[in-house]
Amino acid sequence: MAVPKKKTSRSRKGMRRANDRVEIPNVIYCECGEPTLPHRVCEACGSYKGRQVLNKEDA
Repeated sequence: MAVPKKKTSRSRKGMRRANDRVEIPNVIYCECGEPTLPHRVCEACGSYKGRQVLNKEDA
């Protein structure tokens, strides 16, 4: 079984774990005011970059 020869210091352990965090997703606000992810069609109104892509029917 592989066993480390030296103890890993708190500093080195912290530097290794510095990249393990969960990223906060970017949020942009559509023209309708709803928060959406960037480069995606708005779920609420169906527009993307100022033009209508999906037709939302009032049912």
